[in-house]
Amino acid sequence: MKKKILGAALGSCVHVGGLHHFLELAKAEGYETESLGPAVPVERLLDRVEIEKPGLVAVSYRLTPETATSLFEDMKKGIAQRGIQGVRFIFGGTPPAAETARKAGLFERIFGDRDPLPEIIAYLRGEKEAEGESRYAPDLLGRIRQSYPYPLLRHHFGRPTLKETVSGAKAIAESRVMDVISIGPDQNAQEHFFHPEKMDHGQDGAGGVPIRKPEDLAAIYESSRCGNYPLVRCYSGTRDLLLWAEMSVRTIHNAWAAIPLCWYNVMDGRSGVPLKESILEKQEAMRWYAGRGIPVEVNEAHQWSLREAHDSLAVAMAFLAAYNAKKMGVKHYVAQYMFNTPPGTSPRMDLGKMLAKKELIASLHDEQFTSFTEVRAGIAHFSSVPEVAQGQLAASGVVSLALNPHILHVVGYSEGDHAAYPDEVVHSCHIVHGTLKNCLEGMPDMKSDPEVQKRKQELIGEAQVLLGAISELGKRESEDSWTDAAVLARAIKEGLLDTPHFKGNPHLCGKISTRLIDGAWHAVDGAGKILREAERTRAILDRISGKS
Repeated sequence: MKKKILGAALGSCVHVGGLHHFLELAKAEGYETESLGPAVPVERLLDRVEIEKPGLVAVSYRLTPETATSLFEDMKKGIAQRGIQGVRFIFGGTPPAAETARKAGLFERIFGDRDPLPEIIAYLRGEKEAEGESRYAPDLLGRIRQSYPYPLLRHHFGRPTLKETVSGAKAIAESRVMDVISIGPDQNAQEHFFHPEKMDHGQDGAGGVPIRKPEDLAAIYESSRCGNYPLVRCYSGTRDLLLWAEMSVRTIHNAWAAIPLCWYNVMDGRSGVPLKESILEKQEAMRWYAGRGIPVEVNEAHQWSLREAHDSLAVAMAFLAAYNAKKMGVKHYVAQYMFNTPPGTSPRMDLGKMLAKKELIASLHDEQFTSFTEVRAGIAHFSSVPEVAQGQLAASGVVSLALNPHILHVVGYSEGDHAAYPDEVVHSCHIVHGTLKNCLEGMPDMKSDPEVQKRKQELIGEAQVLLGAISELGKRESEDSWTDAAVLARAIKEGLLDTPHFKGNPHLCGKISTRLIDGAWHAVDGAGKILREAERTRAILDRISGKS
């Protein structure tokens, strides 16, 4: 087929926005495109078809379907009279006009306003022949290849009952608005699934779906085998991570693992496991997934930011998370960047922080290790007023697109008030699709803002100082302080890695103070002045060595 697409808004239709967007998508996929513009008579369109002999003709119409009927009949007659052959016709328009186009029997493919953009891209790539589940890649890397630069959409979902979650997963899949369903089990399941005698059944359904046996996960997965057959993934569990890993891969074909490095233990109370043992368990889980070629996300940095850690610490932990994944053998790493966290972070400072993380993680790339960018809004910044939260979701999405994400983790606009129902998940994804439709292409480059670049470079330097301090802490006892569980645990206990939320926890330090200053989070001294990492870490190391 000749890779040329001829496009036209037919008859008296002057609406060419959708047509223009389609032709831009086609151009990005390697097509030669030509637009005849608005209000193109049938005769003129067919004249150009005869002259240009395109492989594909894209017809747009957004007016009344009754008028479209006669236009389509004129097209069919004209094509027959002129003996036009070897040209394929497709249609795009409003749902009523699309239904009229279907009845005309003229078009190979018909797109309405609700068709997901990834499916349009798949069509342009020649993937239209496949039907049902075979149309969609069964793994994360395949889905990214099918969709990029349009990011995959992911959303957490887990209602307080299994029945609700099973039926909700089916409704979400049938909507075709998202690519990855992340199952959220309740805390009883995350901590005590393999020790049911320890569950507090008064807390069943708290924080997610009460998974109690492997068949529960399998039921959710099976209910989602419809629509666009989304990938499914699940939390790692807060203990017994290897048992959770095996079960989730077996029951839901876990699309990728999400494992912290330092959390889910005495630090946050999600289990009673000591720090060192917990870190070793997380590393072993990373190694398990790596051995099976399954991508891994180490959801570490934002755990610190959720507890008002200063930005340079968050950047350092983003690097350490990726570094540990690489050292455990992970080849395909999902790097999550949570914006708006801590609340109050300005878009400029947020973007500078994320770019610093991304640059440090990219420094680890080689033939054996690469990362995929996942962005999301921070849940703590969402208003409980639905209309306000919807605006926050869209605005956060616009800023996060500057990172050119492979995955956009949608946080439901309802999350500031309650866990999302299926219709709220779908609604939230539609909001993000609208953001992508307007902002994926042609946006000014926010990364080039001087203040953004200044903050990025500042944070890279500060994070490197902190990483150097961790190396110094363990230099006498470890060949690699950055992966040594004992050294990392000591760095937390001694305060190199610290947040104000640790105060009062006997297992931690909790001596640091942080403050939001000009849109960024800094460590501060007793007078509230910014405390640089060189001064902060040196004081801690000197105290440890007995110099002060």
